[in-house]
Amino acid sequence: MCGRYTLLADELEILQEFGIDQPIADYEPSYNIAPGQNVLAIIHDGNQKRAGYLRWGLVPSWANDEKIGYKMINARSETAHEKPSFKPLMARKRCLIVADSFYEWKRDGEEKQPKRIRLGDRGLFAFAGLWDKWEQGDQKLFTCTILTKEANDFMQDIHHRMPIILPKHKEDAWIEAGNQPPEAVHRFLASLKTEDFQAYDVASYVNSAKNNDAGCIAPLA
Repeated sequence: MCGRYTLLADELEILQEFGIDQPIADYEPSYNIAPGQNVLAIIHDGNQKRAGYLRWGLVPSWANDEKIGYKMINARSETAHEKPSFKPLMARKRCLIVADSFYEWKRDGEEKQPKRIRLGDRGLFAFAGLWDKWEQGDQKLFTCTILTKEANDFMQDIHHRMPIILPKHKEDAWIEAGNQPPEAVHRFLASLKTEDFQAYDVASYVNSAKNNDAGCIAPLA
């Protein structure tokens, strides 16, 4: 799964890395991005790529209650093209969710050791995400979920699931405008190569989403 991550880059670096022309309104780096928070995402509106904020935790357009979002922070890529909540989004509402590392907790007996995980050869990257718009009365929400898959050899030692990180040369294809058959999108995800990871232990300080400073990423001595 993916339940916590970081984005520490400055705005200019993000704009250059993803080829965005317009400034990012209200951009703030974060050491501890958690479900329920607004997260930086990129979509293609049919004319250009746009960066903005979506709330992490998908609320499908048909949902009666927005609280469902807390149960839908992740979507299994193996079945997303078949599930009513995700199938129409696989076809036409795909997004990049911008990050530069993520946290995962490795079980050790009764304890769980948090680890910070980064890509071995690049800083900024994008999770494969899905988004939707929900409206009820005067309330309007734009929300998202992160797609996951079975862990690779490196991650299996930490957790049995991992977020899908798009190879750099596949990012634009993921958010390409226009409808795509969900089955074709499923095959696209299944074909992606996994990049090399690096991981190190961090303190349980990161366990609380209220903590959002350099202490979250400080290596344990």
